[in-house]
Amino acid sequence: MKNLILLASLVACALAAVVQIPLMKIEPYRNRLIREGRWVEYRKEREIRRFMMDKQQVAAAVGQYVNDYEDEAYVGNITIGTPQQQFKVILDTGSSNLWIPDITCGTKPENCSAVPTCHGILCQFECDDQACCGAGPNYTDSCLLQAKFDASKSTSYKSNGRSFIIEYGTGSARGFLGQDIITFGGIGEPQLAVPNTIFGQATSLAAFFEGQPLDGILGLAFKSIAVDQITPPFINAINQNLVDLPVFTVFLEHEGDQNGVKGGIYTYGGIDTTNCGPVIAYQPLSSATYYQFKMSAIGSGSYRSSKGWQVISDTGTSLIGGPKAFVQGIADAVGATWRDDYGVYIIPCNAKINTVDITIGAQVYNIDSSNTIIPLGDGSSNCIFAIFPFSSGGFGPSWILGDPFIRQYCNVSFRDGKMPFKNSEVVLY
Repeated sequence: MKNLILLASLVACALAAVVQIPLMKIEPYRNRLIREGRWVEYRKEREIRRFMMDKQQVAAAVGQYVNDYEDEAYVGNITIGTPQQQFKVILDTGSSNLWIPDITCGTKPENCSAVPTCHGILCQFECDDQACCGAGPNYTDSCLLQAKFDASKSTSYKSNGRSFIIEYGTGSARGFLGQDIITFGGIGEPQLAVPNTIFGQATSLAAFFEGQPLDGILGLAFKSIAVDQITPPFINAINQNLVDLPVFTVFLEHEGDQNGVKGGIYTYGGIDTTNCGPVIAYQPLSSATYYQFKMSAIGSGSYRSSKGWQVISDTGTSLIGGPKAFVQGIADAVGATWRDDYGVYIIPCNAKINTVDITIGAQVYNIDSSNTIIPLGDGSSNCIFAIFPFSSGGFGPSWILGDPFIRQYCNVSFRDGKMPFKNSEVVLY
């Protein structure tokens, strides 16, 4: 009854709109490189870049985890400007900034070839201008395949004058800030327009963005973790009373090994009662940063740990990540083996395994094998067991509950600090 009272009080404050935006399932970058035989070499180069970044940041305290989006599987459309220019973005509950490539992104400076340090995988750390680095040994434009924003074609655009840089585990997106109308949803789709939204216009991207089937990132977490304290687009919509409720619902399809197909729905301003079942529980957030809360236990089969951890629900991660010792315990219980060259746990695609059981509050959430055994991408009979070792380095959450958890249970994110989980299994397609 308390839940009903809470919802009734929110509905009484209804002001504007509820908008449902479709997602598309894409092939994760990791799977593509495995299929092309390039993943092992990529991982070696990535570790060198991370080592160099760690050296640069040795004196800095980094208070949030970093996502490279190598395993991201879902994108949605947004538009920017008047008339609308469309972009494919990751709708990421694990970050808070919006950026897309600017029309100048990938323009190679004229003097790059004359500077010895502006070549190879260490270029971004040793070269004064990251735009020289590109991707690949002979410089290929990291922005080449991405849609780019042209401010000169938007009558509603306003310049901001500030620069921005967002660091990832293997590089950065950097450029300058602008302001315009940001619209959730693409041209011809349902749309939620948010005027006066500040966003990043990237003039250079790290090499790992090269060839990825996305244009940018739209963060849906809280302003407290936004780079430069920029108001995230959806919070801006709430502040302008553009949505009925200060809430969005994430529903992800059980899509199997298909790419380029419908992948789910984001519902802004309301609860998705079409694809999601009754509310199972409300879980208070423990931090207004990410969508972070307490997980009291996790296990599978004969293995279980009740140590208790801080966790986040993150649509920007297609696996579940946690401390190595506990992840290994779960992997051993289901018969998954670590493959060091790929950096993932491997399990036969036809394996019959127990559910992964997660305790949050008084509820146990069971994630079945349809969401924990996912295709590897190399054409073999092996699959990825969708849990990976992750270290927060003492900062932030200890576990990341990515897409396997969200596919099993709809996540409803309330601005007032509560997160209800809705079982997505009750609707079959």
